[in-house]
Amino acid sequence: MNYYLEVLKKYAVFTGRATRAEYWYFFLFNILASIAIGIVVAVIKSASNDVLNLSLLGNLYSLAVLCPGLAVGIRRLHDTNRSGWWILIGLIPLIGTIILIVFLATDSQPGSNQYGPNPKGAKGATPTPTAAN
Repeated sequence: MNYYLEVLKKYAVFTGRATRAEYWYFFLFNILASIAIGIVVAVIKSASNDVLNLSLLGNLYSLAVLCPGLAVGIRRLHDTNRSGWWILIGLIPLIGTIILIVFLATDSQPGSNQYGPNPKGAKGATPTPTAAN
């Protein structure tokens, strides 16, 4: 839950890096929230005779997490030392989606890269070489 809230705090932050755990827990929570919303909508639809368009609830949730989802995906790609523009490869049917999943599941680049320091901290950082005289 903390990862989900952390991503929402960085609602439109497209710079920096995000760990695998941050991205995949956010993804998991979105799946669970979508299932829960679907169940609630189904129960309300079956209990009432009103012809309300309850799918609006799911659409509002999807719209609300669109920007943070893109932001954490781009930060995740930055963590693997790839440009955020690689997220567009997911638009290619099947092959692009598979490639994007592989990129998102790849381990962090150790140490700092052009997008910032390693979010894992000292655990994933490589020691800096010292100059010998």
